[in-house]
Amino acid sequence: MKRIAILCPGRGSYTEKTMRTLPAGHPWVARADELRAEYGLPTLSELDRAEKFSGALHLRPANVSLLIWLVTMLDAASAMEQDECVAVAGNSMGWYTALAVGGALSFDDGFRLVQEMALLQERHAGGGQILYPLIDDEWRRDAARERAVRAALESSHGHALPSIDLGGFAVLAGTEEGIKHLLATLPQVKLGANTYPFRLMQHGAYHTPFVQPVSDAALETLARLRFCAPRTTLVDGRGVRFTPWSTDVSELVRYTLTTQVTDPYDFTKSVRVALREHAPDELVLPGPGNTLGGICGQILCHEGWRGMACKADFEREQAGERPLVRSMRR
Repeated sequence: MKRIAILCPGRGSYTEKTMRTLPAGHPWVARADELRAEYGLPTLSELDRAEKFSGALHLRPANVSLLIWLVTMLDAASAMEQDECVAVAGNSMGWYTALAVGGALSFDDGFRLVQEMALLQERHAGGGQILYPLIDDEWRRDAARERAVRAALESSHGHALPSIDLGGFAVLAGTEEGIKHLLATLPQVKLGANTYPFRLMQHGAYHTPFVQPVSDAALETLARLRFCAPRTTLVDGRGVRFTPWSTDVSELVRYTLTTQVTDPYDFTKSVRVALREHAPDELVLPGPGNTLGGICGQILCHEGWRGMACKADFEREQAGERPLVRSMRR
């Protein structure tokens, strides 16, 4: 049995390639469909088994967030049956999933947290997020790209702000004016086959003060959720740990519904803390998709884990007898 840390993915992980993966007849799938019916929304089974993928339908926040949440929950439960989970973290929306995976919320309350937050984000829609690399093709930090990001933010006159520290990438958020400024100001660069900067589809200005109305509404709408100390240590987007033996539940609630919504989310730090404090044998990445595979590799290289310093080092370790990152989906 291995010691594992589970890292839950955020928005962007459910795509056309990940359709038709919900197991028919599973009690969690059935319960999620019942809860969706209470909201008057299409069931997750119906969405997952649709004949065709529709960006407007499947990527709508109120739909895609729950599809991601349920697939991640199923995969995480499978991983925890096989190995000893020593810590759980998540990227952005993945924090909500981590709460349920780690036992701080029941299945039903975890579902309601994700569903209500997605609906609130739709109600208070505005602005967006862009993705920009801070590394070169070998995953080494690129000082010129880091300077370009700082300059673009500083010249935005407060309309663009840091959103997520995502391994070798910066996720930046802003008003519509801020997003236009970032797209026009940041130098175009290539990393692998992709050209940056690019705007993330159907993403609001998460993890910035621009979404303060979402936090304000969440405090009222989600007041009935029953948070508790987790069964497994949770590492949040500041690198702060909530453990089974030392969790202030009121602080967990406050962080989830206020700080986590309006302040930058440092996924890099959460992984770093999980590595340094728990030394897992593997970082396990539940589905859908495999959006965090390269991100985790970049963090491991930046940490110098097992002497790794670049992409080639990570690929060598992954091909060896003790790979560090295990993706449950492809």
